[in-house]
Amino acid sequence: MIGEMDADMVVGYFGGKSILITGSTGFLGKVLVEKILRVQPDVKKLFLLVRAPDVESAKLRIQTEVTGREIFLVLKEKHGMGFYDFIDEKICPLAGDIMHENFGLDTANLRELSKDIDIMVNIAATTNFSERYDVAFDANVLGAKHVCAFARKCMKLKMLLHVSTAYVAGEQEGLIPEKPFLIGETLKEGTHLDIESELNLIRETRRELKANCSSEKAERRTMKELGLKRARQFGWPNTYVFTKAMGEMLLGHLRGELPVVILRPSIITSILKEPLPGWMEGIRTIDAVVIGYAKQTLPFFLVDLSLIMDVIPGDMVVNAMMVAMAAHSEERAQTIYHVTSSLRNPAPYAILADTGHRYFYDNPPRTGRNGEPARLNKMRFFSTVARLSLYMAVRYRLPLEVNSN
Repeated sequence: MIGEMDADMVVGYFGGKSILITGSTGFLGKVLVEKILRVQPDVKKLFLLVRAPDVESAKLRIQTEVTGREIFLVLKEKHGMGFYDFIDEKICPLAGDIMHENFGLDTANLRELSKDIDIMVNIAATTNFSERYDVAFDANVLGAKHVCAFARKCMKLKMLLHVSTAYVAGEQEGLIPEKPFLIGETLKEGTHLDIESELNLIRETRRELKANCSSEKAERRTMKELGLKRARQFGWPNTYVFTKAMGEMLLGHLRGELPVVILRPSIITSILKEPLPGWMEGIRTIDAVVIGYAKQTLPFFLVDLSLIMDVIPGDMVVNAMMVAMAAHSEERAQTIYHVTSSLRNPAPYAILADTGHRYFYDNPPRTGRNGEPARLNKMRFFSTVARLSLYMAVRYRLPLEVNSN
């Protein structure tokens, strides 16, 4: 079906539709909201669910964190003086949170929304790899459950699109099938996952911490360690991908005949083409390494430069989301898509190292005290922990030991 759709068909699909979007204040959410408004001004309404105490606060958050951002400059130029009227007409702020049943919305709001919504897009998540287990579980597991329950109440809903991550597959190699997780499935042979038991474990751990009058710092550390421990017990490398996998399980288990598409992008990077090539917001995944190199605060890094760096530009992810919505509208099925680059357009980490060095050589960052360009040294890369440990011993530990004697 997707192969048969052209751009006009996809854009046309969104005309007259009302769409509820969670996570619109995040990078991917902004790109999606801007794209829909730019290519399909005849969209009926975008309901943006944001965490806020009331509608006015929600509206202010959208103005400052979404439509007021640089990515909307092209849309502003297109509409000129009518931009703000256009935004007021098309965007409806909702003060709520996916961590609560019915998003915490009142009955009247809920009733009206359930009549209006054609499409739901769930992007809201916590993406911190080592987040507290309780926080990650609330957002990525219970959040998915609440989104599904809400979607099933929408009378004319044609589609629920849920954004997950390619790394729910864990640390497997080779081609990964686009198949859903069954409830209780794990990545480690001989184990079985009971999501209700995980929730009870979280609650019990929190009760014990409170009973022992643990400090906030101790509680945070304990909950982070618990998440990593449980993830690794079932075969996932970190709390983020573990909880996202559980969220997928609940969606598949609870959806009934609801049309669901789960999109699994790999590492999302800056915009490739539209509306602003190279636009990025915040420090995401590999960005920390690039910034560390630019500031010359990260002289070395542990990575095998021959390994594939699976990245995908944010606008390509949004394009895939929109095509998937149009292609699978009203299909009473669950469909999985991996949105990645490693098979058709593999990019080894050596490309990042080389292009990063060339870019900052031509455009040296001004990090000196008086704003002078930084002196750029090439970053050292170590493919194994053993090589890195040897370098650290010779470069740092040995001189310290000699000086101390």
